[in-house]
Amino acid sequence: MSLTRRSLLGTGLGIAFSGTLGALFAASPRAAQVLHGYGPLLPDPQGLLDLPAGFGYRVLSRAGDPLRSGEGTVPSNCDGMAAFDAGRGRVRLVRNHENKVTATLRVPAVEGLTYDPHALGGCTVLDLDAAGRVTGERVGLAGTAVNCAGGRTPWNTWLSCEETEDRAGDATGYTKDHGYVFEVDPADPHRCGAVPLTAMGRFAHEAVAVDPYHGTVYETEDAFVKPFGLFYRFLPARPLGGPCSLRAGGTLEALRVPGVADLSVVSEPGTEFPVEWVRVPDPAAASTPIRFQDFGPGGITHAQKLEGCYWGGSGVYFVSSYARTREGAAADHRGQVWFHDPRRSVIRLEVVFGPAADIRLPGDCPDNICLAPDGGLMVCEDGGGAQYVFGLTPAGEVYPVARGAQDIGRPGAPAWGEFAGVTFSPDSRTMYVNAYTPGTTFAVTGPWH
Repeated sequence: MSLTRRSLLGTGLGIAFSGTLGALFAASPRAAQVLHGYGPLLPDPQGLLDLPAGFGYRVLSRAGDPLRSGEGTVPSNCDGMAAFDAGRGRVRLVRNHENKVTATLRVPAVEGLTYDPHALGGCTVLDLDAAGRVTGERVGLAGTAVNCAGGRTPWNTWLSCEETEDRAGDATGYTKDHGYVFEVDPADPHRCGAVPLTAMGRFAHEAVAVDPYHGTVYETEDAFVKPFGLFYRFLPARPLGGPCSLRAGGTLEALRVPGVADLSVVSEPGTEFPVEWVRVPDPAAASTPIRFQDFGPGGITHAQKLEGCYWGGSGVYFVSSYARTREGAAADHRGQVWFHDPRRSVIRLEVVFGPAADIRLPGDCPDNICLAPDGGLMVCEDGGGAQYVFGLTPAGEVYPVARGAQDIGRPGAPAWGEFAGVTFSPDSRTMYVNAYTPGTTFAVTGPWH
């Protein structure tokens, strides 16, 4: 087995994944015993979610079931998610629904929470009691489009991101422009309403992370065709101002790594670069998408499929899900995890999932990420074949946490879609995660480190 092992979070050097390691995961659950973590994944008798011994799950919500609020049915395409402390052991989950105009189950339009009645996306809120049982489920935001990921704020609201640049009057039939971030208060969705945070830019948003010390908001752009997406920071006019404060506006900037036009060319974990931040000429993208705009001498730095974004410790992690030269990238990889240290104004490559373009790795295309109870990272996979949630420990070890159900008629083929929205309860005892399709939300309990 070819494996470069270094400290992931201790020294910041990371771990490079090889095709051999990916094949190890693909071989059989028993092969995972060579890795530290929770042991091999055991087949689920119910055929839904394979987990290590000692772990169990509860299905909290399924697309198509009635919402407990009576507002309609649970929408389809469950994606980004966050868990909030509701007091006395209770939890509120805010869950995105990445619905396009073709979605089968829209987010019900609710008065005061609907931005564009012709858009089918948004998010829902689940209330859980101290025993983990669902006591409420309702609409948190409606009339938005392709709500993919997002991020929580230090003041306990959710920033829901539209992964689209569709305009009013185009073929979608939308009545308003889309491509914005919306703030949702899980305790009272009507508090901020369905108001786009236009100063944060109009582009194909994927995820955001907020610096809890200075209030800077970091944003990823999921663009898979050239010119690829950018990594942004938003400097609010009212940093750390509390619920709805981002409406006050601010300054949007994009990351420039001098001399590096495409992050895919970096292949060695631990490689570090100084960075610059360049003001975005037109955040509203009134006539030209931001990634096409002129950033002056030196240009700007792009990356294919910028997805997960998460604040951890003293900086922000962000993910490039993959890069493919056949699609215009400067180099191939099956996923990168980067770390930006704002104090030192540098970015560092932490993790690389190996290329091996002729091998479909089960560990490719990392998407949503979050911090695990042990201080490492949890990574949702969005690729081909069996779909996993992987853990990366602070010691640089990789281990499987969950695997989606398989289609017994097509061995190795997933019966369910990608995992998304991985997040932990405030007490770190429960991991929540979504199966994108058919939309299902799970609560996973067990002997978490």
